[in-house]
Amino acid sequence: MQEDYIKLIFGLKIKQIRTAKDLSLFKLSKITGLSKSYLNEIEKGKKYPKTDKIILLAEAFDVPYDELVSLKLDKNLAPVAEILQSNLLQEIPLELFGIEERDLIEIISNAPMKVNAFISTLIEIGNNYNLTRESFYMASLRSFQEANDNYFPELELAAKNFLKQYSTNQDGELITDELMTEILKEEYGYEVFYEDFKTYKRPELGKLRSIFIEEKKHLYINIDSELDQKRFILAKELGYNYLGYKERLNTYSWVSFENFDQLLNNFYASYFAGALLLPEDELVQKMNEMFAADKHDIKNFLRLFGSYTESPETVYQRMTNLLPKHFNIRDLFFLRLTTKIGTSKYKLTKELHLNQQQSPQANETDEHYCRRWVSLNVLKQLENSTPEDPDHVISSQVSIYPFNNNQKYYVVSSATKDPFNPEYLRSVTIGLLHKSAQRKVKFLNDPEIPVKEVAVTCENCGMENCAERVAQPKRFAKDIHSKRLNVIVNEFIKEKSK
Repeated sequence: MQEDYIKLIFGLKIKQIRTAKDLSLFKLSKITGLSKSYLNEIEKGKKYPKTDKIILLAEAFDVPYDELVSLKLDKNLAPVAEILQSNLLQEIPLELFGIEERDLIEIISNAPMKVNAFISTLIEIGNNYNLTRESFYMASLRSFQEANDNYFPELELAAKNFLKQYSTNQDGELITDELMTEILKEEYGYEVFYEDFKTYKRPELGKLRSIFIEEKKHLYINIDSELDQKRFILAKELGYNYLGYKERLNTYSWVSFENFDQLLNNFYASYFAGALLLPEDELVQKMNEMFAADKHDIKNFLRLFGSYTESPETVYQRMTNLLPKHFNIRDLFFLRLTTKIGTSKYKLTKELHLNQQQSPQANETDEHYCRRWVSLNVLKQLENSTPEDPDHVISSQVSIYPFNNNQKYYVVSSATKDPFNPEYLRSVTIGLLHKSAQRKVKFLNDPEIPVKEVAVTCENCGMENCAERVAQPKRFAKDIHSKRLNVIVNEFIKEKSK
């Protein structure tokens, strides 16, 4: 076991024995001659006493020395030892949320059996829903983003400083691919290659956008990548280097990671890339102009996208950074869905919910997402389009969730083809809680915006005569049955109690 954990276990034993013998820290201090503050640090696992001091404690407690220094704990504290030895706490990025590991241990030690049962329950749920280490880390990262309103001022400032140092940015001119490549070469010793990944023996490589060989500082970019993807890759590499991150992921999209720092730094570098390609002040100004319109016009979103060379997904994600900070719109969600052409199956591959767990969220039960979502409708439109039609389908609506307190969202979604998976389409969506956004977004009061009642999944939806339904409302019906049965039972008890 790690030295810190040995200190923690010893401290827990001291606290347990002292409490069992009804000794305060003050009383124990008087008996042993050890200061109260020193004893407190021992119990918190911050210090491990020398042999002579352990002897004083053993004598004060009237327990054998060997028993006191043993790592074996009684049944009440055994769950704590199991948690420590399982390395579970090392898997949780506690420092990300400002939590000290010792504080968490102290919480566990106060009611070890209950906490252990709670943790065991979480583990069992995770196993039942196939919760992997990867999905656990991704959930932690999302929680970190949500806790910070997905806005990181230090990264915004770093991107601004970078542009001041390397780009004149005159008249809103965007940083060029050539300049980013030149900086990577001259400042960081990179060599950048554009390769046809499909020509290699393993076809799986063709789905990757880039591979970085750290030892040689060789960056290989898939030649099939679209312009916006190539720009994002270059900007992200600049982020890794300019921000000084050593722990990193070497493929994009990433394949695997060794620790949470790699995942976190990947997010930081990506955020920096977004701030570099879509500068904060300029985009906020354009968003203000778009939101000031009295009439809703989806073409305004297209004009916004058209003023940049970046993908709609990058713009939508960048908007989730700036909406809470500059427009005080904190109730929002971001979604990315994919579908294989001809299957009518949809998978939520990325999500972010700010301020609360907005509907909808990913489900791991193979239930069918509501076909009334604009996110799914744009995918259908794109799938049914002809070669002459635009390769970017965009639409919006006001979505009302009648089975979730009638929450009302303005939702806009874009669908495009996946350049690396020709059989797949993807949509990216941003949703704003109507009541908190309408003060800043004037066009939300336009009665011409389509309004639809929606659910999360068909299985949990009680809408009658829904033409878009693709599965029976089994879970909804079961819930209604349980509530009705509960009413009947209560009526029976009331009648028999007279």
